[in-house]
Order: sequence, then C-alpha cells, then structure tokens
Amino acid sequence: MSERTLIDARGANCPGPMMELIATLKLVDIGDEIELLSNDPGTASDVPTWCKKVGHKLISKTKADNHWILVVSRSK
Repeated sequence: MSERTLIDARGANCPGPMMELIATLKLVDIGDEIELLSNDPGTASDVPTWCKKVGHKLISKTKADNHWILVVSRSK
C-alpha cells in the first residue's frame, strides 16, 4: 500500500517548492505519492515538465483558491 506525503510549500518562491519535492522523492518508496501545495505560479508548469523529463508520474494538478495542488508518484 502506497503512502502519501504532504509538502506545504505555500509562501516559498521558485525553486523552493521543486527542491522540496526532489528532496522528498529521495526519501519515499517507489509507488508512494507526494502532495505538493504551492502558490508559486511557476510550480504548475515546472513540476509536470520535470516529472516527464526524469520519469516520475504526475497524478494530478489542481488549482485551489490561491495555490496549486500537485500529486506526484515516485516511479523509480
């Protein structure tokens, strides 16, 4: 059964949210999910592009009131 880890990076500017995501991915098991909250506008495009480039899976990208919620699954 996979686990889900929450990163609340609201208030952090680029590249902070992405750096937190990368660091956390190294700590979780393959198949685990990370939910990233960010109000940095670049995160919404940077995370999907990075996932595609390095081989992790973007599960969802949702716009909330004043932030993005991105869920990434560790694939390797």
